[in-house]
Amino acid sequence: MKETVAILDAGAQYGKVIDRRVRELSVETHILPMSTPASQLSEYAAIIISGGPQSVYDAEAPEFDPRIFELGRPMLGICYGMQLINYALGGTVERKSRREDGPCTIEVSDASALFSGLDTRQTVLMSHGDSIGGLAAGFRATANSNGLVAAIEDPARRMYGLQFHPEVDLTEHGKQMLHNFLYSVAGLSGSYTMEDRIAKATDYIHEKVGDGEVLLLVSGGVDSTVCAALLNKTLGPERVHAIHIDNGFMRLDESRKVKEALQANGLELTVIDASDDFYKGTTEVGGNIVGPLDTVTDPQAKRHIIGDTFMRVAENAIRQLNLDPERTFLAQGSLRPDLIESASKIASGKAQVIKTHHNDTELVRMLREKGRVIEPLQDYHKDEARELGRRLSLPDDIVMRQPFPGPGLAVRILCAEEPYITDEFEDINAQLHAFSTLGVTATLLPVRTVGVQGDGRSYSYLAGLSGAKDWRHLMQIAREIPKAIHRINRVAYIFGEKVEGPVTEITPTHLTPDVIGQLQQADDIVNNALRQYGLLQRLSQVPVISFPVSFGKKGARSIAIRTFITNDFMTGRPAVLGKDFPEHALDDMVIGILRDVQGVSRVVYDLTSKPPGTTEWE
Repeated sequence: MKETVAILDAGAQYGKVIDRRVRELSVETHILPMSTPASQLSEYAAIIISGGPQSVYDAEAPEFDPRIFELGRPMLGICYGMQLINYALGGTVERKSRREDGPCTIEVSDASALFSGLDTRQTVLMSHGDSIGGLAAGFRATANSNGLVAAIEDPARRMYGLQFHPEVDLTEHGKQMLHNFLYSVAGLSGSYTMEDRIAKATDYIHEKVGDGEVLLLVSGGVDSTVCAALLNKTLGPERVHAIHIDNGFMRLDESRKVKEALQANGLELTVIDASDDFYKGTTEVGGNIVGPLDTVTDPQAKRHIIGDTFMRVAENAIRQLNLDPERTFLAQGSLRPDLIESASKIASGKAQVIKTHHNDTELVRMLREKGRVIEPLQDYHKDEARELGRRLSLPDDIVMRQPFPGPGLAVRILCAEEPYITDEFEDINAQLHAFSTLGVTATLLPVRTVGVQGDGRSYSYLAGLSGAKDWRHLMQIAREIPKAIHRINRVAYIFGEKVEGPVTEITPTHLTPDVIGQLQQADDIVNNALRQYGLLQRLSQVPVISFPVSFGKKGARSIAIRTFITNDFMTGRPAVLGKDFPEHALDDMVIGILRDVQGVSRVVYDLTSKPPGTTEWE
C-alpha cells in the first residue's frame, strides 16, 4: 500500500492547510470529495476528514459512504469530521448555548496517542457551533474546553477526533498532533519531498502550455514574482511576456518600484497605466451591469469589477504585443489560500465563499474552462512559495516582501453611502457594555467587515474599544467579544479620547482619487515606520485600511492598522504590543497619520485574530 493519506473534503476553509501540514511531515496527500466510495479509499494508508460549515443533521450536509468506517484504516476527524465520526457510529451531536470561534485553552489527556509528549493545557483554534453530545460506543473523551468535548478516540479501531483545528498556526502543538497520528497511530515512515512538488509544477507548465506562449500579470508581490521566475526557468524568457498593470490603487509610487526591482533581477517588465479603465470599469452580475467602480460600495462587486477589468486589460495587452490569442495562456500567481477563500472548485467543492479574490472571478473561471489560464502555484501556500523562490535563486528582498492584494488599496477602502445600522444595533451595543471594564469603553461602530466564523463567511459589525491602553487586557476583551456576540467579528482599539455614547455617523465614501490619495499617504507613513524599526520581516502583513466612521468630525474618515502574524495565511493573530511590535513604533504611526494626512478623525489598531476576522477588512 502506498503511503498516501486521503483527505476527505467536507467544505473546510482550512482543508488545504491540512494537506500542506501533512506534506510538511513528508507524507503524500490527495484531497477527495466527502462522497468518495469506500472501495476507492481502501487504497489509502490513512484517512483524514476535514472540517466544514454544515451540521451533521443538515439536509445539505456532505454525502458520505458509511462503509468508510469499516475499512480499518487509521482515521482522524477534524471539527465537523470528528462530529461526523461520532454521529455515524451512534453518538449524538448537539447545538449548545455556547459556540467557540478563535483561540481557546483546552485540557488534554496525556494517555492519548495524539497528545503524547504534550502539555496537558494548551491553546488551540476553535471554530464551531455544534458540539459532541453522547459519545459513540467504544469512544472516550480525551480533551475538553470549558466543559465541551474537544477530542475523542477509539484506539482499538484507530479512530480519533479533534473539535479544534490542529493544522493551523493558532493551535500551538497542532503539527505534533498530526505527527503523532501519522507516525504513531498510522505507522507511516514519510518519503514525500519538496523536489517532487517542484517537478510536478514544471510538468504542469509543459503539459498546459506546450509550444505556446504565456502572458503573466506581475503585481511585484511574492506570488507573481515567484511564478515569473518559475515560468522563465521552465519555458525561457522569450516565451514569457510579463506585464504590470497599474490599476490606480497601488501604493505610493509602487509601480515604478516594482519595475526597477524586477529589472534588477533580470525580469523584463512592461508597465501599463490602466487606472482610468479601472475607475470606470463595470461588470455583469446576474444579467445586470454593475458599476462604474467609482460609484460602487459593495465589496464583492468591487472585486468582480477589478478582476474582470484585469482580464480585459490583459486581453488588450495580448493584441498590442501581437501574440496569437489561441496560443497564449494567461498565467497567474494564485496560491491555494486564494482559491480556498473564493471556494474555487480547484480547491474545494464544498467550501463557502469567504471573499472573492480578484484572480478568481467568473471571467477568470470561464477562461479556466477554456483551458486558457495556468496557475503553477495553485498547490502552494505563502511560505512554500517563498521557499520555491529561494530555490529559484530569487533574493530575500523579493522573496520576503509583505503581501499586497492584487486589487490594491481598492479593497482596503470600506465604501458606504450610509451607516450600517440594523434592527439589532441597539441591542448589540447594549450587550457590548458588559465589556466596558477597567477604564475601557466598548462601542459598536456603524460599518461591516468580513470575517470567518464556523468555517463560513460572516459580514458583521466592528466593535471599538477606547480608554486605558492595557494591551493584555484589550487583547483578552477582543477575543471574548465575538464569542459572546456573534454579530461582531472584529474588534479594534481607538486611539485618542474615550468614545462616549453611540456612534451612528459616517462620511459617504467611494473609490475616488481623494480617498485613494488619503489612504496612500497613511499607508506610506506606516510602511516607512515598519522599515525604520526593522519590522517588515517580523510581521507577516500589515494592511492599512480606510473606513468611513467620522467620530463626530464632519467629512472625516478613520484609518485602521492591522498587524498580522501567520505562517499559513489562512489563520493568524495580531502583533502583541511590547512583544512582537514596539509600542513606540505604533505611536509614531498614529501621530504621523493624524499630523500629516488631512481629513483623518481617528486611528485604530485591529486586535482581532483570524478567525473570527479575516486578514483584510473586506
